[in-house]
Amino acid sequence: MILIVDDKAENIYSLKKLLEAKNFSVDTAMSGEETLKKVLKNNYALIILDVQMPGMDGFEVAETLSGFSKTKNIPIIFLSAVNTDKKFITKGYASGGIDYVTKPVDPDILLLKVKTFYRLYEQTLILNETQKNLQSEIEIRKKVQEELRKKVEHLHFTLESLPQIAFTATEEGDIDFVNKKWFGYSVTDKNFPPVHPEDKDIFQEWSIAMLTDSLLEMEVRIKKINGEAYRFHLLRIVPIKEDGRVVKWVGTFTDIEDQKQIEKKKDEFLSIASHELKTPLTSIKAYVQLLERSLKAEDNSPVGTYIHRVQSQLDKLQNLITDLLDISKIENGKLKLNKRPFCLSSLIDNVVNTIKHTYGNVQLEILQEGERLDREIIADENRVEQVLINYLTNALKYAPDSDKIIIKTEKMREFVKVSVTDFGTGISENNQKSIFDKFYRVEETSVKFQGLGIGLYICSEIIRQHNGDVGINSKLGNGATFYFTLPLNYN
Repeated sequence: MILIVDDKAENIYSLKKLLEAKNFSVDTAMSGEETLKKVLKNNYALIILDVQMPGMDGFEVAETLSGFSKTKNIPIIFLSAVNTDKKFITKGYASGGIDYVTKPVDPDILLLKVKTFYRLYEQTLILNETQKNLQSEIEIRKKVQEELRKKVEHLHFTLESLPQIAFTATEEGDIDFVNKKWFGYSVTDKNFPPVHPEDKDIFQEWSIAMLTDSLLEMEVRIKKINGEAYRFHLLRIVPIKEDGRVVKWVGTFTDIEDQKQIEKKKDEFLSIASHELKTPLTSIKAYVQLLERSLKAEDNSPVGTYIHRVQSQLDKLQNLITDLLDISKIENGKLKLNKRPFCLSSLIDNVVNTIKHTYGNVQLEILQEGERLDREIIADENRVEQVLINYLTNALKYAPDSDKIIIKTEKMREFVKVSVTDFGTGISENNQKSIFDKFYRVEETSVKFQGLGIGLYICSEIIRQHNGDVGINSKLGNGATFYFTLPLNYN
């Protein structure tokens, strides 16, 4: 908007009509006092100001406006018919005007000046706004950079305080920070510590994880620079994401050598103990069977009942020793599979009949769902049967109040999926993550139900060696579904 200031109404009228004809928005004032009030209240792009006015003249108005931050940058064009001397023109510029026009006014010249100053004022406003935004952005960036610097310092301080070897890397995988413990194993802060010749290359494995922005977790053997013995370390490299994009990687090497040695000794003990127990157990079972036969004639004798109970407990002990032997074989890589063609649907039928005869006193229905396989697959029939029996006995054991169990088979492209669903108490999400781990037992059931927590681990290893997969779907209070998959290697 343009403000025209003149104490004569006819002068204001003619200028206003001239400017409005060119689509300028115009406001008017007829005194210096009125001008100050309007300028402080409204925003103007240009002021056309008459010099000779009663009371406060144009020079005084301009000087006053130059003292306010809001109005000091408004361009002013002085108009004067009386004060045309050089000294008055000079005074006009000195008081804050950008031009001094004497009357009579050439309309074309005045319009040209108005357009020019109006455009300059608009550009000035744009530049000021841009500068303000840039300054604001600079301040925000400074604040963000300072916060980021503090976070990085805190992260580095945390990594320095860790007992593990620790490092960070850029999103591209370039190591940009290592803690002091790093230099006990590597002479440079740019490359990983050398690993045992038989171990996988760290950067190669990490490169694969980078393709999917995934966590890398692997066991490697590294040694100190001046040391001779390699020690097992668990390497974990975690992606740090912002807005779904990896911005950094944080990694640690944790010494697990002592833990590995303990596990090794434990596995050796299990192997020796299970083998040593198997021989006397076989003899005990044989003697109990002979004793049971010798008492056949005395059917009403309570001794026969006791012997039958002993036989039952010996069967449980034998199953336990068999599981321990399987654990030993798995740990030593000696669990061999005898793959041959067999019908999976027939195996499931046989397992269901076996369970029904074994648990004849249990009032529970075992239902079969899904399509039957019309062709034989190639796998270890005995081991697959072992997995299915384990799933079913677990369903009977941990869902004693259920009235049914469902076995379902599903054919997929290259796999067949077998699932066992019970309607018991279910398993919480936190416990599901470790349910197939060795010696893991759910806390809620460990007191109520006996066991070592190795059955599902053995099942997972058997299926893994078949290049299949195991899993669980469950919600606490809504039962559980355990499943396994096998490749459709048809005969």
